[in-house]
Amino acid sequence: MSNSISRLLLVEDDEDDYILARDYIEQLSTLEFEIDWVTNQHDALAKMAENRHDICLLDYQLGAENGLTVLKRAIAAGFTSPIIMLTGQADEEVDMAALDAGAVDYIIKSELSSSRFARAIRYALARREIEKERVDRLKAEAENRSKDRFLAHLSHELRTPLTSILGYTELLMDSKMGQSAQSELAIVLNNSKHLLSLLNNMLDLSKIAADKLELNLSEVNLDALIADVYALMSIPATDKGLTLTVISDTPLPLKIQTDATRFRQVLINLISNAIKFTEQGSVTVRLWCKEREECEFLYFSVTDTGIGIPQNQLDSVFKPFEQVADVVSRRQGGSGLGLAICNELVAKMGGEVSLQSTFGEGSSFTAYIHTGDTKQSPHEVLSFDAKPIIAKECNTLNYQGKVLVVDDVNDIRMLVGHMVQNSGLQVEYGRNGLEALDKVTDAHNDGQPYDLVLIDIHMPVMNGSEAIKQIRSSGIQSPVVAMTAATMKGVRDQLISQGFTNVLEKPINLDALMKVLDSHLTPVSKVTQCHDESSAGMEPSAVTKQNNVSQHSESQNKLHYLLVEDDVDAADITALLLESLGVDVHVAHSGQECLDVFKQRNDWSKVLMDLNLPDANGLNLAKEIHKSSPQVEMVILSGEEPDAQSMTDADISKFILKPINKQVLSDLVKD
Repeated sequence: MSNSISRLLLVEDDEDDYILARDYIEQLSTLEFEIDWVTNQHDALAKMAENRHDICLLDYQLGAENGLTVLKRAIAAGFTSPIIMLTGQADEEVDMAALDAGAVDYIIKSELSSSRFARAIRYALARREIEKERVDRLKAEAENRSKDRFLAHLSHELRTPLTSILGYTELLMDSKMGQSAQSELAIVLNNSKHLLSLLNNMLDLSKIAADKLELNLSEVNLDALIADVYALMSIPATDKGLTLTVISDTPLPLKIQTDATRFRQVLINLISNAIKFTEQGSVTVRLWCKEREECEFLYFSVTDTGIGIPQNQLDSVFKPFEQVADVVSRRQGGSGLGLAICNELVAKMGGEVSLQSTFGEGSSFTAYIHTGDTKQSPHEVLSFDAKPIIAKECNTLNYQGKVLVVDDVNDIRMLVGHMVQNSGLQVEYGRNGLEALDKVTDAHNDGQPYDLVLIDIHMPVMNGSEAIKQIRSSGIQSPVVAMTAATMKGVRDQLISQGFTNVLEKPINLDALMKVLDSHLTPVSKVTQCHDESSAGMEPSAVTKQNNVSQHSESQNKLHYLLVEDDVDAADITALLLESLGVDVHVAHSGQECLDVFKQRNDWSKVLMDLNLPDANGLNLAKEIHKSSPQVEMVILSGEEPDAQSMTDADISKFILKPINKQVLSDLVKD
């Protein structure tokens, strides 16, 4: 307080008392005031309406007027600064009335020269500061809530139409009608996925800023994760004629503790950024371990031979929504969020990101993260510089049969499935060893066993090694090939001894995959295929999956789903995709229509409920349906993530974030 001048309003109708009070105020050694003096109720209320004073001294008796009236009216009008009532003589009843009316204190005029007056002033000013901080905090919290509501609304409004765009595009690509426009549809699909990626980045950054993003730490197989990232990134690198190399400068722990999804996101963002801004040359990813403060940290760098960044702009690359404007062309595009998200995620994982760059020569991003106690984990040198997964032209064979592809990473699952299906094979999918076991067992019991199973080793729920033991113990001898990035000596022999027929090393190389197919399947014709990069990584044809699901559904009762979605286009495409998977779908566009349709039958398999309906909240509607039909599974669909506690209260365990695609619905049908 001593370093600033405070504004004080003195409401006193007696000039002598004003002069006396002013003198005592000016004698306060640690406080300095600019004093405004008014003598009547009208002027006092006018000054208070301006709300520019830090404190007010208000005389209890203003001529014929009562200071309590001024006090009450000022507070009612929004005067927020503390008011101290001045009284001519001690009167407990008057004092209590002043406090009840909103005064922070009362002072007898004879006490103006005492230390009590100084304490009262300091207390009042301190209280004002505390109140100001409280109001500012509440205002900031309200603004954050408004921003969160806006982002949630924006997410919902964008994700719902994206469901229609992605869904209809996928449907057209798999139809006869769309065969003549595959390249154009691929452009629509890829750009729609790019829009979704930008939306996800924006929401990630919002969560980070609000400190609402939490890491999901678990034991992660580092070799498999790096191999998967290399597999995904080698496609865009090959498309631009770049060499992508991943090497480790030191032995790396094969198991680490981290958030696999977020670590993968950081690596992919950094590598994608390097590929985007490199027209020729290479992108090199290096990994090494280093001790810091008696703990082993995982370091990694991404170095490119691209356009580089001017020295005076290095500090801005990690700021949200900023790009190097003089260097980045419109062709490269982007939102300017990727590096900002990487920076924040790495910080949450206990590390930091640094950058070195030379304009015109290239850039190198280096980061490190905490990976838990890795002293007991085996360490190996990793190196991935194999041929690209998909070559633009290659000679291959067509095969006949049914293949199950099992991997917990959706992109890798789809990529391997795409490669297999290009050889004329039918493809089905599993996300973990338990799903693989169920599918292989069911197919064997139905007399239609899989001709080949490709299964990842490191997966949640049940890993590949556990699954093969169960499969072989059931007497099933179908060929099962392990997909693994493990490079330790003896791993291949160990997997073969567990019951696997063969081993495919990650990242999956097309030539190696073709050799495995040729070893276990009978070719029907030799063809020359040209793999268009625009379709790389896209989900395989729904026609095959439709046939597979239809065959599967013939042996089961018909599934009946109630879809509750107020957006007509999103409802139509979701229903079409579900019907292509053998599901009988009934659509409702409002809460009331949902209740009316639900009463029409008692054999619903699932209810897919939009969170935001024009006349109801999806969670409340789900609660109401559960009261009469607790056995029906409820699935919430939304463009925003619902509150976890609200989901629990409504007894809902499954949530699907829009936009919805075929694979998501296929997985839902198979659950």
